[in-house]
Amino acid sequence: MVVLVFVLGLVLPLIQRAHTSAGVGFQFASYIDDYMVLQKEPAGAVIWGYGISGATVTVTLCQDQEIIMKKVTHVKAYSNSWMVVLDPMKPGGPYEVMAQQTFGKMNLTLRVHDVLFGDVWLCSGQSNMQMTVLQIFNATRELSNTTAYQSVRILSVSLIQAEQELEDLAEVDLRWSKPTSENLGHGKFEYMSAVCWLFGRYLYDTLRYPIGLISSSWGGTPIEAWSSGRSLKACGVHRQGFIPSDSVTGPSEYSVLWNAMIHPLSNMTLKGVIWYQGESNVNFNRDLYNCTFPALIEDWRQTFHHGSQGQTERLFPFGFVQLSSVLAGAVSNDQLPQIRWHQTADFGYVPNLRMPNTFMAVAMDLGDRNSPFGSVHPRDKQTVAYRLHLGARAVAYGEKQLIFQGPLPEKIELLADKGLLNIRYSQQIQVQRQDDKIFEISCCDDHQCKWLPVPMNTFSTQSLALNISSCQGTLVAFRYAWTTWPCEYKQCPLYHPSSTLPAPPFTAFITNQMPGHHSKVAQ
Repeated sequence: MVVLVFVLGLVLPLIQRAHTSAGVGFQFASYIDDYMVLQKEPAGAVIWGYGISGATVTVTLCQDQEIIMKKVTHVKAYSNSWMVVLDPMKPGGPYEVMAQQTFGKMNLTLRVHDVLFGDVWLCSGQSNMQMTVLQIFNATRELSNTTAYQSVRILSVSLIQAEQELEDLAEVDLRWSKPTSENLGHGKFEYMSAVCWLFGRYLYDTLRYPIGLISSSWGGTPIEAWSSGRSLKACGVHRQGFIPSDSVTGPSEYSVLWNAMIHPLSNMTLKGVIWYQGESNVNFNRDLYNCTFPALIEDWRQTFHHGSQGQTERLFPFGFVQLSSVLAGAVSNDQLPQIRWHQTADFGYVPNLRMPNTFMAVAMDLGDRNSPFGSVHPRDKQTVAYRLHLGARAVAYGEKQLIFQGPLPEKIELLADKGLLNIRYSQQIQVQRQDDKIFEISCCDDHQCKWLPVPMNTFSTQSLALNISSCQGTLVAFRYAWTTWPCEYKQCPLYHPSSTLPAPPFTAFITNQMPGHHSKVAQ
């Protein structure tokens, strides 16, 4: 990036915004730039930057030479920073944002043009979030499909680490831009996230107003690198040395990506966040993920709410992708299911009591055996983004009667005298195929328990029965899709009949052994 230095008394009528460090001169924050999207009403967008201590800064929003609003502030002495909160704006544009610094007889002016108001989403995680449109199915067609989406603007944060929390981004790979085949397909695992782009595109198709997308992700990184010291401490995670795991190929030091790639964005007013991460924790701190992930969400929410002067909602919507399938050999058969379960804070679904205002895209049926990037990187990111956008429409935008997740067990009935376990679901189910292995029961005898596959016996529109006659002891639990690769591409046994959303992995204890007992799934 170009570094701009402003000399006292020098006036530049039109300034191309670029990043500099605090105290060098009068400037916008690194991500306030031409073509940006600012958060629309009911929140107020935050505009901030750096200047000379004590100077007056006037921020003006204009459209077609008409002044829409003015905000006046002063540069803080201790940080050399300034900040204003704009009045809430309806979606649309374009606008020009102008900032003028007055200090004695000196006047300096900054301008950014073609600014839109809409919803701003931050997209983060590891390599499955980092994959570009160039790497996914039907890439050529997807890259050519940008003309209708010029109001979906994109920004990509550079891969930077820091030992301390940075106030502003050190570098930006892709400045705010309109989408093109070049910047969406810029190499592999470089620049713009495919999941992020497709998610925003689906949202735009529904909302029909501007969407701003910020990609800040790094492949092969554990959740600890994206977490603040505060949230790690809350989960009893203390600093260690090198993380010994084949799945950790990116930065692994605790908090270094939070410090450099997330915290610098925290003054921004956001609508929400989507997240695709977890593979690097399969072999590291896996048993703590049911704490570290909810703690990360809580800490990000608190930090962005505070940094934006209360404009970003305290419990802003947070969506994530439950991990897809990986070919056997990379991980043991129980590790990936455990991470999937821990992604929901061990509830099996979201939103839940520990993860309010969240939504999840199930991806276990999207395995890609032939991916040139390895099976850990499935190429169908369109379905991932589509399922995420359904969750956003329901949770973030309050769309009623929208099916955004697959069917979940609601009640378990043990019919021991008939050798059956009856499972009633919260929604209608479509049994796409009968499978003798995807359901398992934990059968205990002589103080030893083992998991046994059980066949599906009968099913109706909202329930199914499992044949448990193979258990000669005590049945204590059942589980569904508890394996690294539960089913082939879009061929899991259970879906919602009209939404093509798969039933997520699930496990539950059978709490009473009385025949005919009704066991309600823990909520």
